[in-house]
Amino acid sequence: MAARGLAGLDQDTFLNPRLTQLHNPSQLPGLERAAERILRAAHAGEPIAIYGDYDADGCTATAILVRTLRALFPTLDVRTYVPHRLDEGYGLNSEAIAKLTSDGARVIVSVDCGITAIGPARAARESGVDLIITDHHNPLGHEPDGGPWPEAYAIVHPRVPHDTLRYPFHDLCGAGVAYKLAWRLCTMHTGTDKLPAALRNLLIDLLALTSLGVIADVVPLKDENRVIARFGLPRIASSPFVGLSALVRASNLDGENIDTEAVGFRLAPRLNASGRLGHAREAVELLTTDDPARAMRIAQELTRQNNERRETERRILEQAIERAEAEGMTSPDRRAIVLADERWHAGVVGIVCSRLVERYHRPTILLSISDGEAHGSGRSVEGFNLHGAIKEASGPLTTFGGHDMAAGLKLPAERMPEFVELFIAEANRRLAPEELVGKSHFDSVAQLGELSPAAVGDMLALGPFGRENPMVRLVIESAEVASDAKLIGSQANHTKVRLRDATLPGGMDFLCWQSPDLAPVLRRGVRVDALVVPKISTFRGYATVEPQLVDVRLK
Repeated sequence: MAARGLAGLDQDTFLNPRLTQLHNPSQLPGLERAAERILRAAHAGEPIAIYGDYDADGCTATAILVRTLRALFPTLDVRTYVPHRLDEGYGLNSEAIAKLTSDGARVIVSVDCGITAIGPARAARESGVDLIITDHHNPLGHEPDGGPWPEAYAIVHPRVPHDTLRYPFHDLCGAGVAYKLAWRLCTMHTGTDKLPAALRNLLIDLLALTSLGVIADVVPLKDENRVIARFGLPRIASSPFVGLSALVRASNLDGENIDTEAVGFRLAPRLNASGRLGHAREAVELLTTDDPARAMRIAQELTRQNNERRETERRILEQAIERAEAEGMTSPDRRAIVLADERWHAGVVGIVCSRLVERYHRPTILLSISDGEAHGSGRSVEGFNLHGAIKEASGPLTTFGGHDMAAGLKLPAERMPEFVELFIAEANRRLAPEELVGKSHFDSVAQLGELSPAAVGDMLALGPFGRENPMVRLVIESAEVASDAKLIGSQANHTKVRLRDATLPGGMDFLCWQSPDLAPVLRRGVRVDALVVPKISTFRGYATVEPQLVDVRLK
């Protein structure tokens, strides 16, 4: 904790968070007005539409409100709407508002989107429907809380300006904001903060969905996000929601400890796959259905789509690497990657952006070209406000939105060369060449003999791990390779190696994922400084330390 600058915190509060650390939802600007209107509509029998985003955060946020309203008003007409990623694009759109209104919706509640929807909000007002926006993304202005703000009936956002309220935590995800609204709907409906057991249990169960959104959207795991993750993750495996249980089974996580890695690499990608290669309404249906058979069919289809997504991602990544290097976008004088291609699937380019950021450590934007339009996503590096940089280069753009670390955008394909130069110029202005080098941070130097199950267990208590609270990393200095490393796995692309030092002459086994080039280097007798993540594996009740090898430096 001292190495991470946390020494001044109350250790018990940090290591053992409590639900009482969650902030009162009434502190969220706009939430009281939003909850009052939703309840008034529910009591009057007015149809309510929940308008969600197509990613895992948006789908879980949608499910949170749907399940809450169904619990409070079992006969209420609650509808869901998720835009098609390719046909409609991100966020609220006026056509969807018009359709929902013509179908009878009197209240539309957006989740995980809407804060930049100036035009659609105006269309909603003109059509006579009350639009309630719940979101956490950056508004259109240069500053994160600088507006302009849509003219909606109510805006629920951690950073929206308010005369008397200022929410103490600005980094909620969409599901987190929806959870706060759900909480307030329950207390306002019953008229008491001491909820009956059924509603109290519902809010506890909904933490599982909320933690999925927190991890999937990569928001900082601090303050109440840490509390949500700590209490929500253990509830995923035992959730009473049949769709979540089916997703766990389809991800081969039955009986396993579901941590942030399991969510980030197995559960969330399946939820996202429907929005990338199909329609995210399937993911929403999965999380809201009470039909076990239907839930299992959807979960299996999401798994199939996720496998297809992985193959598509691999192909696009190879092509993007080749083009980025050929076009000089990996050099120090062009400090961003901006590419568009007709071969690329718009629903997958965002993931490939993340891979390129990891590889080249520079902001990356990839777009798919179809029917004369370029449509895609961007990912950033820490310290580079991607949304702000896109704003500065937005002249050629039709639409854009997002936040510091991720964004979506659209523009005419013919204006791509103009946008490329504008954005790269902005990246060159904001980033120095020395910032383009990836850095590996670690918490402490250690010796192999110190990595006992008890010591590693203590370190794991710093979890849940994620953004701004990464997994513990240690450096084992001058370790010796005890025997030649081996490639393992069905595709022989993971490395297994045994390292030893003076404190553990017998050595310890390490695994390094996706590292086919590493095994030939790690021959018996070679000495290395090893960057490792301590982990514990439990088999038949016996705990052993099985660290992950992240990187090595040859001595």
